[in-house]
Amino acid sequence: MSWLQGHAIAPLRASTILLGFSVPISVALDNVLLAVLLLGLLFNARAVWQIVTQHPVARAACLLFIALFAALFYGATPLREAAGALGKYIDLVFIPMFMLMLTNEALRRRAQWAFLAAMGLTLLLSYLVGLQWLPVQPWMNVNTVVDNPAIFHSHITQNNMMAFAVFLALLNLRDSTSRAVQWVWGLFAVLAGINVLFMVQGRTGYLVLLVLLGWFAWSTLARYVRGRGRAWGWKQGAVVMLVSVGLMAATFSASPRLHDRVSLIFSEFQAWQPNHGKDTSTGQRLDFYYNSLKIVQQQPFFGVGTGGFAAAFANQTQGTEVLQTPNPHNEYLMITTQSGVIGLVLLLYLFYTLWRYAPLLGTVFEQDAARGLVLAYMVNGAFNSALHDHADGLFFAFMAAVLFAGLKLRRRAVEGVA
Repeated sequence: MSWLQGHAIAPLRASTILLGFSVPISVALDNVLLAVLLLGLLFNARAVWQIVTQHPVARAACLLFIALFAALFYGATPLREAAGALGKYIDLVFIPMFMLMLTNEALRRRAQWAFLAAMGLTLLLSYLVGLQWLPVQPWMNVNTVVDNPAIFHSHITQNNMMAFAVFLALLNLRDSTSRAVQWVWGLFAVLAGINVLFMVQGRTGYLVLLVLLGWFAWSTLARYVRGRGRAWGWKQGAVVMLVSVGLMAATFSASPRLHDRVSLIFSEFQAWQPNHGKDTSTGQRLDFYYNSLKIVQQQPFFGVGTGGFAAAFANQTQGTEVLQTPNPHNEYLMITTQSGVIGLVLLLYLFYTLWRYAPLLGTVFEQDAARGLVLAYMVNGAFNSALHDHADGLFFAFMAAVLFAGLKLRRRAVEGVA
């Protein structure tokens, strides 16, 4: 068995790192790599279980999954359908396995680079399509058009991931001591930011980018004030904060497309009436939220059961003109309607755990990136079912493992790695 474990570890680690490249690009490749890792679990079950019990982030993620698992067994949803809904959250269970495979900083750095490489490829293709230098290809997203060049996933998913890629690029720029490397990261950040704001229509990405830019500037300034700044001092941090605010204000004023899309949200919000919002995108979302809250009011503690949202929503909106939906496009409501306040508390506990333990990570990069991940998903979850969606949910699990696998806390959990 030890011989088999020794020979299995290399492909398992390679599969974990490759997930960073596949998540932004291919669901099919994701599934192949996850299947390989699932087989690897057979040879590392004990070490994975130790991580679940001893690592606070892995434990918090698994507790949320357990709550959803328990919710399989009540409600009116057939078990097979409920199990399919639970499978949407299976990525949470992979976090300890990912952590087991990323036991040293070099592996975690490669995993990060794999993600940034995939976003670089996405960015290149998005520009080629957006500038009409490359025709839309059959293998691209079915909704890819010149005016909305989302290449591999939906415009919402691409913009959210691209916003986080901008953030990681800025962190790498801040850490670099080479002027040439700084220029490379800076150029990537600028081009990716333009892609988010001007080219792709995912409005959640605008907010995620704004929050992450604000956190980057704030964390840079705060570290200098506390005497822990590295290559950057307060002047650089202040410049970044001012430039970030000025850039966002100038972008909003100078871009008719961005201005119109943001203004449209406010006008649609003002015009919305409960259960009469089907004709606008904002109105539909508000109808989803309004009726989801009604469902929560009826089943506040345990919810309607995993997989029960669609039926509960249809029952709640019967006799109205509300557009039907399998999820409320809000992760907080998605979790709460299915597993009640218990599930919501565990979701918030997961975010709290990530935030709380981030300062214990070994590098400044990891500390700031980890809290950026929390902020990004708290924003994303307010407008999308982020953990329920395949690409967003798997990216959360992957990046949480990349950032927290190096947590210096009760390291005996990973000493028995195959």
